[in-house]
Amino acid sequence: MLCASLAIGSSLISGCVSGASGSSTQIVWGRRGFSEGRFLKPRAIAISPADELFIVDTTGRIQVFDVDGNFQRGWKTPDTENGRPTGLAVETPPGDHPVPHLLVADTHYYRTLTYTLDGQLCSDKQIGGVAGHSPGEFAFVTDAVCDKKGCFYIGEYGDSDRIQKFDPQGNFLTQWGGTGNAPGQFVRPQSLVVRDHVLWVADACNHRIQCFDIREETPKLINVFGHEGNAAGEFYYPYDLAFASDGTLIVCEYGNQRLQRFTPEGKWIATWGAPGFQPGQLYQPWGVVVDSQDRVHILDSNNHRVQRLALFS
Repeated sequence: MLCASLAIGSSLISGCVSGASGSSTQIVWGRRGFSEGRFLKPRAIAISPADELFIVDTTGRIQVFDVDGNFQRGWKTPDTENGRPTGLAVETPPGDHPVPHLLVADTHYYRTLTYTLDGQLCSDKQIGGVAGHSPGEFAFVTDAVCDKKGCFYIGEYGDSDRIQKFDPQGNFLTQWGGTGNAPGQFVRPQSLVVRDHVLWVADACNHRIQCFDIREETPKLINVFGHEGNAAGEFYYPYDLAFASDGTLIVCEYGNQRLQRFTPEGKWIATWGAPGFQPGQLYQPWGVVVDSQDRVHILDSNNHRVQRLALFS
């Protein structure tokens, strides 16, 4: 048990963080509600190069904050009757004057939306919108990311459990996966991250991480690690991934309600967090990002809040 001083708003609270390792919670912000700066079960978080946090909740609102939790701006996705987005990523396409955009996995509308970082919808950049199994059609979209060439990788779960790849103009290139637990198959590929030439996939319902070399036209599986459990190095519904500046991987577990840190090869380093409602505890977290100062921001979803801590070891 690690004792810590916790900053909530402008107040300091002394408390103990059960199950933490090598780090204490720096700040906790947000609460349940519908007004600016409040959340209703937030489902995805992304961070920009300028360290702005983008968060979407089950109202379909996208809210933008600084790293201390101060509200900056917000908007709402165009349709929410069928369901709300469950994936966000800030990506910077290649070019002479690259401009970051926000990719939104509009899960229950079978598509990926693109916004400018100030909330302008880029209708011409939408990918998908039709339910189905054919190339360019989708089941429930989980996440969308971009590589250094500007190609898009979009995950989906449901009947398909696959990843589709598109060129920078949104044209279908290839697909792989399928429902199953064999290497290269998925059961809800919930989160995708591109780092260098590797696509990392949180294969949530298979309780593992899969890694693919994406330099060739057909992605090649190069590593699989993890299995169901609650011991160090095991997973129970890993829902999100993020990298620290040293290349180590942070995994957010919805089921075990904790974070784990790994080497790039998949060797366990440390664990942080435990189930609960107090600062330093988590209730079904969905997301994690790491900012430019290696501070870790956790989307503590069913506690309707965000927690920030130093990189743990």
